[in-house]
Amino acid sequence: MSTFADRTRHSDAFSSAQRAEEKAATRARAMGRLIHIVLGVFGLALLLVLWWIGTDLLAGERSFARRFSPTTALPTLVTLAAGPDLWHHILVSLKRVLIGLGIALVIGVPVGLLVGASKLAEASTTPAFQFLRMISPLSWMPIAVMVFGVGDAPISFLLAFAAVWPILLNTAAGVRQLDPHWLLLARSLAATGWETLIRVIVPGVLGHVLTGLRLAIGITWIVLVPCEMLGVQAGLGYFILDTRDRLAYPELMATVIAIGIIGYGLDVLARSVVRRFDPTTA
Repeated sequence: MSTFADRTRHSDAFSSAQRAEEKAATRARAMGRLIHIVLGVFGLALLLVLWWIGTDLLAGERSFARRFSPTTALPTLVTLAAGPDLWHHILVSLKRVLIGLGIALVIGVPVGLLVGASKLAEASTTPAFQFLRMISPLSWMPIAVMVFGVGDAPISFLLAFAAVWPILLNTAAGVRQLDPHWLLLARSLAATGWETLIRVIVPGVLGHVLTGLRLAIGITWIVLVPCEMLGVQAGLGYFILDTRDRLAYPELMATVIAIGIIGYGLDVLARSVVRRFDPTTA
């Protein structure tokens, strides 16, 4: 009887110690996240202070730089956010980014699967892909306009061209890093090629595809603004040109800030998706 009681006490003590360790680990993680947030806010505040020093303190009284001061840009951003115009341009730009990313996914994932699975395909396409990847998407702007005309079509082409490479190359890398035992197991279970693709290869490379998609989002968001200066009548790039032509410099800087905020939000969203489906690559 005493032996059973001793075992019970030891079991309760072990459970209590385990719960205490879990609570301590949870507190440590929460504290780490809090410190991370505080440091991030401090970095943004420091950037804002440096911006203010450059435009309001270091610039001369009649300097052109004073027109881009945060003391005018931030209130203007609040005003624009309260109206419909800025949101209209944001939605148009996001739609173009989604179309470009969709085209890049449709092309990049199947080609990446092929390149990763076939050494012959890899050897025959790598030089051409690396050559094309090193060409700036913006250098294709005149050709895109001459081929597709003015409008959304050349923008979609340029965004897709910019986004396809990280998706394609990451997908190919994911296929090459698949555990060969998975493929052997699928073959031993008499899985068809389609079943192997859907149940083994695609889940195995999903994390790499999402990582490539995250990189592609950042690239397309950077390329988007100059692409929207190709003669379209809406979008954040167009709005920047419009504010410049109207000499509305506070609105111009407010739009630049909005581009940064949205880009940061897109990256945070992409990171959370990658972490959700493949924590090892987040």
